[in-house]
Amino acid sequence: MAAEMALVKPISKFSTASPKFNSPRCGSYSKFTTIKMTATSQPPPTTTKPRKKVAKTAIKETLLAPRFYTTDFDEMETLFNTEINKNLNQAEFEALLQEFKTDYNQTHFVRNKEFKEAADKLQGPLRQIFVEFLERSCTAEFSGFLLYKELGRRLKKTNPVVAEIFSLMSRDEARHAGFLNKGLSDFNLALDLGFLTKARKYTFFKPKFIFYATYLSEKIGYWRYITIYRHLKANPEYQCYPIFKYFENWCQDENRHGDFFSALMKAQPQFLNDWKAKLWARFFCLSVYVTMYLNDCQRTAFYEGIGLNTKEFDMHVIIETNRTTARIFPAVLDVENPEFKKKLDNMVEINQKLIAVGESEDIPVVKNLKKIPLITALASELLAAYLMPPIESGSVDYAEFEPKLVY
Repeated sequence: MAAEMALVKPISKFSTASPKFNSPRCGSYSKFTTIKMTATSQPPPTTTKPRKKVAKTAIKETLLAPRFYTTDFDEMETLFNTEINKNLNQAEFEALLQEFKTDYNQTHFVRNKEFKEAADKLQGPLRQIFVEFLERSCTAEFSGFLLYKELGRRLKKTNPVVAEIFSLMSRDEARHAGFLNKGLSDFNLALDLGFLTKARKYTFFKPKFIFYATYLSEKIGYWRYITIYRHLKANPEYQCYPIFKYFENWCQDENRHGDFFSALMKAQPQFLNDWKAKLWARFFCLSVYVTMYLNDCQRTAFYEGIGLNTKEFDMHVIIETNRTTARIFPAVLDVENPEFKKKLDNMVEINQKLIAVGESEDIPVVKNLKKIPLITALASELLAAYLMPPIESGSVDYAEFEPKLVY
C-alpha cells in the first residue's frame, strides 16, 4: 500500500535519476508522426528570394494519435436554446464569460532568446523527442481550436453567451497551438496548420460524448502541466527548454475550460443522473487514462529527459484528475486501487508486443494473425479495468460559480 500512496505525493519526490538515452528502450523514439513539415533552415544570402521547400508527409493515424472531433451541431443548438432548456443557468454562464473576457494570459505567451539557445543545445535522441512532443501538443491544441471555433459560430444565434465563451476558448487554443508551433521553429520545423485542417480525419462524437471527453481532456491537461511545472521548479537542473516555465499560467486556461464544461454538464442533468450516464462516465475515464498511459509509456525517454519517472508521473496525474472529475461525473474509476495500475501495466506490455509485431518484417497476413491474440488480451484487460467496482460520485447541486485559481 505504501507504494501506491507514494504516487500521490508531490512530484518533486519522484525519481530524478539521470536518463540514459543510449538504452535499448529509447531506440524507437527516432520515428515520428509528422504532418506536412516546412523546412526553415537558413540559406546563404542571395539576391533573389529563395523558394520555400515544403516536405509533405502522410498523416499517420493510430488509435493513440491526437484526434480532431466534430459533433451534431443541430443537437448542440437545441441543448443550449434557452426557450427549450430551462436548466440553463445564464447567470453562471455570464460569470464564466467575464472570467474568459479578462484574458489573464493575453501577454503571457511571449518568447525570448532562451528558446532558440536551448533548442540548439538539445542534440541526438533528446532533440528528436522534443520535436515529437511539440508536434503532438500542437496538434492536440489545434484540434480544440477547430471544435470550439465552430461551436462558437453555430451557437451565436441560439445562445450568444455560450457561443462567445466557445469563441474565447478557441482563442486560447489557437494561442497555445501558435506558441507550440513557434517552438518547432526553434528546431527549424513548422506544422502547416492549414494543411492539417483539410487533411486530418475527423471523429464524430454526439454532444454528450463531447462533454465527457473534452472535460476530461482539459482537466487532465491541467494536472499534466502543473505537475511538470512544479517538478521543474523544484529540480531546475532538468529545465532543458523554456516552454515549461510557461506551464503555471498556461494550465489555468485548461482549468477554466474544464470548469466551463462542468457548467455545461450541470445544465444537462440527463447526461449525469441515470445509470447510462454512469456507464459512459466510466468508459470515458478509462479511455482517457489508458490512452495517456500507453502513449507516455511509449515515450519514457521524454519524461526521463526532464527527470520524471513516467509511470509515477502518469499515476499522479490520473489520480488527481479522477478526484477532480468525481465532483461532476456520476461515477468514476477506482484508480487508487492497486489492481488498476496493475492492469495498466499489463496493457503496456501487450501494446509493446503489438508495436513489435507491426514493425516486424512479416507479411501483412502473418502480422494480422499474430495481432489477434494480443488484441484479444488487450481488450480483456480493458474490460476487466472497466468492470472493477466504481466509485459513486458527482453532484449537480453545486455552489454558485466563483472564479479562482487552482494549484
